[in-house]
Amino acid sequence: MEQIEIQNLRYEIGNKVILKDISLTLGGHEFVGLIGPNGCGKSTLLKHLYRVNSIQSGNILFDGIPLDEVPLRTAAQKIAVMGQFTRLDFDFSVLEITLMGRTPYKRSFSDDTEQDYVLAEDSLCKVGMWHAKERSFTTLSGGEQQRVMLARALVQEPEYLILDEPTNHLDITYQLELLKLVKSLGIGIVAALHELNLAAQFCDRICVLKDSMIQRMGTPLEVITEETLRDVYNVNSHVDYDEYQIPHVRYKVDWETSL
Repeated sequence: MEQIEIQNLRYEIGNKVILKDISLTLGGHEFVGLIGPNGCGKSTLLKHLYRVNSIQSGNILFDGIPLDEVPLRTAAQKIAVMGQFTRLDFDFSVLEITLMGRTPYKRSFSDDTEQDYVLAEDSLCKVGMWHAKERSFTTLSGGEQQRVMLARALVQEPEYLILDEPTNHLDITYQLELLKLVKSLGIGIVAALHELNLAAQFCDRICVLKDSMIQRMGTPLEVITEETLRDVYNVNSHVDYDEYQIPHVRYKVDWETSL
């Protein structure tokens, strides 16, 4: 089974350490969530996985091969990404945006095939956007754009899907539908998440980052605790559990304290 292995990854900008000796193994059929305060290094870590950030120190192995030795086309076929922000300077339709996900499989200037269109239709149906296939991407709401970008990632038929705060701009209905969908894909999912209750419900393992380091690693039951929230986020909370032993967080607010 293929896996991604992060070994002693360290990354600095100027004199500031962003990642400090990060070691983590990501399995090919599990949903791993990254949580932690703003600025803790979640997005920076993800950018190393999809090769926006170059490795300064340490290593990342994909199926035992250093990631920077994997051809870019091969890596793009195996690892799909849905980032935080999407900005396009050209006006494309929803279908055209989705078909762009097939680029790693094409030669230069080759046309889209019938199979490409089948995959695009299937992906847009999965995210509930097939009805808008002819609409301009720029006319969509932020949540609709987010769902189209997921469809574009799905047509790559990846072995790993990297999600950087994937529920941004989505109302609760589509937050749940999106995470339910990606968990059902049966591939490796690595997602930076802010909403702890969603992380607890959908992740197989959770990695907690703070001060550029991994502070906790384990199942939601092991990681989502009152102690963790106090130590990592400096908040008081009450954590209880449903019939499936999934943690649920309720925050205690001190109305006497202001920022």
